Amino acid sequence: MSLQTQINSFVLRVAEEFNSVKSRTGVLGDLSTTDKSSLVAAINELKAAVLTAIDDETARTTTTYSSTKIVSLLDVLKTEILGGADPAYDTLVELQRALQDDQSGIAALTAAIDKRVRFDAAQTLSDAEKSQARANIGAVAAADIGDTATNFVALFVGALT
Repeated sequence: MSLQTQINSFVLRVAEEFNSVKSRTGVLGDLSTTDKSSLVAAINELKAAVLTAIDDETARTTTTYSSTKIVSLLDVLKTEILGGADPAYDTLVELQRALQDDQSGIAALTAAIDKRVRFDAAQTLSDAEKSQARANIGAVAAADIGDTATNFVALFVGALT
């Protein structure tokens, strides 16, 4: 193979690689950036636009917080939600497990709640429960008061004569 043939083969192979690179990078005129002079210029324009859009002081519809600021805000939110919860109970899964593992404790709480005098709905109580509830709040039974429908004015008027 002659030197000229080898150089021709080399040039054709290099041209093939250039064409491959050009096809992967696209046509500069198709860039949506203002500067279409080179990929580097377009990337720099894009970088400047992104940096302008990051505003850690004021989030607007045209800007965003940086990832550092977002993570910081999420950490604050997590702290507020947890409110100082013990690490053993600081996730929903841990709370679920604790509730599932302590069904007797939950049953005891439910039973205790069921034994409270309600003010938001009618309730059936035994005579002993009624007596205890009245004692707790310093009330007397209706039977101890007498007939609450008594017309005391008529009784007074009748007694005057």
